[in-house]
Amino acid sequence: MTGLQGLFIDFYGTLAGGDREVVELICRAVIDDFGLELSAVDLAEDWGRTYFEAIEAINGDGFRPLVEIEADTLVDTFLPYTGEFDPQHYIVELNKYLARPELFDEVREVLAAKKLPMCLVSNADDRQLREALEYHELSFDYVVSSESARSYKPEPRIFEAALELTGWKPDKVLHVGDSLHSDVWGAHRAGLRAAWVCRSGRISDIGTEKPDFTWSDLRPIISLG
Repeated sequence: MTGLQGLFIDFYGTLAGGDREVVELICRAVIDDFGLELSAVDLAEDWGRTYFEAIEAINGDGFRPLVEIEADTLVDTFLPYTGEFDPQHYIVELNKYLARPELFDEVREVLAAKKLPMCLVSNADDRQLREALEYHELSFDYVVSSESARSYKPEPRIFEAALELTGWKPDKVLHVGDSLHSDVWGAHRAGLRAAWVCRSGRISDIGTEKPDFTWSDLRPIISLG
């Protein structure tokens, strides 16, 4: 693949582990605290659906940061079983994890060997993302968060903000991400090509968009440019 000006890349789920395990742990904590007989796995899936529906409904003028959405959707998920409760203790634990996620094995190798400039494009609050990058001592040529763009993938606006920041042309950019819905569909809506990182053992994807490329890890980036 030639002629690229640069790469856009997702963070959580692509460079660093996603939040499935900690989401299930938090759901288990709520279940235990309230003495419920429910499945943490099922509630985690319910919370995930509620969360993604929420972020896709509040782009633009209605934008809200993820930390608020996490709290509200956790309460909404458990409301039929617990009634109203203060979710802040659980959200603090979630964000502790998101500030120190594990990097995938090949990430440092790929970032050290890549030839093209790279713009991080992440559905994340500024503080959350900054702390994770500082923890892992990672730096990128450009960084665009959902908070800075006031838009969540798969809305095109977050990609358009990254294009404005970098000065790159849409047809000269490849976006790399782990979600068919947020990353591949979102990139295509903004006129970009997209590589889907489909790792072994990944959870199911709600998306159906067909990627331009499918990779099992990030090592194909090394040969680009």
